[in-house]
Amino acid sequence: VQLQAFGGGFVQAGGSLRLSCVHSGRTTNDAATAWFRQAPGKGREFVAGIRWSGGNTYYTDSVKGRFTVSKISAKNTVYLQMNSLKPEDTAVYYCALRWGSTVHRTEELYNYWGQGTQVTVSS
Repeated sequence: VQLQAFGGGFVQAGGSLRLSCVHSGRTTNDAATAWFRQAPGKGREFVAGIRWSGGNTYYTDSVKGRFTVSKISAKNTVYLQMNSLKPEDTAVYYCALRWGSTVHRTEELYNYWGQGTQVTVSS
């Protein structure tokens, strides 16, 4: 399984970006994909996640109402739509996949990781 994340960039506060995470290789509905981010000098934190079976979504409190995670199963792709971006959203964003339908907020529980994509929000 390989994950490829892309879609990051530079945007002013209040702007929007959409990240994509494409899965290749083994696929199954008994899986979950999450987005994590790592800001400079900080640890990696959970941002949002989605179950492939059922499509249930989960968010960290700081992005609720601004970010939306979704998927298109036929394309093996998970998206993170980020609206009303703030400077504190600046980070490298990673997508991760784990087998099993539970979306965990702990990075160690994910089996596969994408390469990361930089999101920079200016004030």
